[in-house]
Amino acid sequence: MGSRVLCVRGRTSGERRCTPVNLLVLQGVRYLVAPRGHTQWVRNLRVAGSGELLLGRRSEPFHALEVPDAEKAPILRAYLKRWKVEVGIFFGGVGADSPEEDLRRIAPDHPVFRLDR
Repeated sequence: MGSRVLCVRGRTSGERRCTPVNLLVLQGVRYLVAPRGHTQWVRNLRVAGSGELLLGRRSEPFHALEVPDAEKAPILRAYLKRWKVEVGIFFGGVGADSPEEDLRRIAPDHPVFRLDR
């Protein structure tokens, strides 16, 4: 799985807001990780609870469930393994091979959403 365009309704304006994201599929479950932290798309998705992923002309609607910090470490590890070259700078030196406690330490700074169809 590769990059997509995330579209979600703005929490204040109600207008459709779109931004590129890196989709992670881990054990058949789709996730969005926010490498830059609590960004506008994260805030909008928290309020909207749903959105769509675009790949070319194809649109996939989804419902989003935010993953609790305590459950993020294996997801962050897989995300860093897959996307470190593109986003590693935003993780403060923590990588896919870092100890579990380092991944748990950074978890609150990187929202993660599970996507359900």
